Amino acid sequence: MKSLFISVVGVFLLGTTANCQIEEINGGPVNVPTDGIIDGVYIQEHIPTKRMIPYTNVREADAIWSRRVWQYIDLREKINHPLYYPLDEVTPYAWVRNASRWSLWTVIRQHVLNGDLRVFSPYNPLSFGLGVIDGDQLKYPIDPQPGLNFYTDTAFRETMLFYIGELGAQSDVPLVDEYGDNIIIDLPDGSQSFQYDPPDTVWFNSSDIVQYRIKEDWFIDKQRSVLDTRIIALAPVVYKSDIDANGNRSISGTRELFWLYFPHCRFVFNNYFVYNDRNDSQWMSFDDLFWKRRFNSVIYKESNVYDREIESYRTGLDALYESDEIKNEIRNIEHDIWSF
Repeated sequence: MKSLFISVVGVFLLGTTANCQIEEINGGPVNVPTDGIIDGVYIQEHIPTKRMIPYTNVREADAIWSRRVWQYIDLREKINHPLYYPLDEVTPYAWVRNASRWSLWTVIRQHVLNGDLRVFSPYNPLSFGLGVIDGDQLKYPIDPQPGLNFYTDTAFRETMLFYIGELGAQSDVPLVDEYGDNIIIDLPDGSQSFQYDPPDTVWFNSSDIVQYRIKEDWFIDKQRSVLDTRIIALAPVVYKSDIDANGNRSISGTRELFWLYFPHCRFVFNNYFVYNDRNDSQWMSFDDLFWKRRFNSVIYKESNVYDREIESYRTGLDALYESDEIKNEIRNIEHDIWSF
């Protein structure tokens, strides 16, 4: 694990002067691969350098109705592919990223490692994953020491390895000593076994992210006469797998890696390209994508007296129908208020 970490960090820290001009602003890809070379007709500088549009201030007295909902964005759907692609990969020697644009996971991981985005555990870290999953309340921050980040804070790095990676499979090649003989160790039960290398860390890549979960508030602002929405938090999701006695891996559900406070994410998402399949000269940013709601999502929970998710009382297609009913209810409330 240490050798993999050292090699990956070495690649992270090594930068070429070709990308220094704009990477000093946001660290993202631009179409200037080498000094004096433009990969295109013009330099794509609008998105990497533009300022974020702030939210409109909303007073409590102006919010005459609101509803909190939790949704998941399924990255298998075609409309959500701009969040999923292009795929990246962490190899034993390098972090391979696309040269012109990054996936949302690559952007998130880059700035989590740099310490720009604050990570919140999906459960109380003291429970070691056995507690209640309530990370969307943003109660359990995981912070490095002041002025440090993933590369410079050892304690923070050891903690974050659990949230951005997992232990790989156990090696099946026994270790040998200086004479070429297999190393034998004594087990606690009195038996003996060969000694193997400890499992290495497997980093989560873009291909491992299957969903993004969002917590958001829908509200009617009487001052502006609009039904508006604000995303409060966002969480990447991967498959949760189990390994049986024979070493076979099977998917047993999904797992929230961590939660991020979305208003802070906007400062990062605002300067990274999102692919536009209809016009290469009109790429938007990730912040634009969320602002314009250019994704499809399914409600899996709404604020309710039982504080329960839809899957606790609906399953399969019935859960999807229930999600659509909640959305239709919100639309009807908006229509009823502004129709006289």
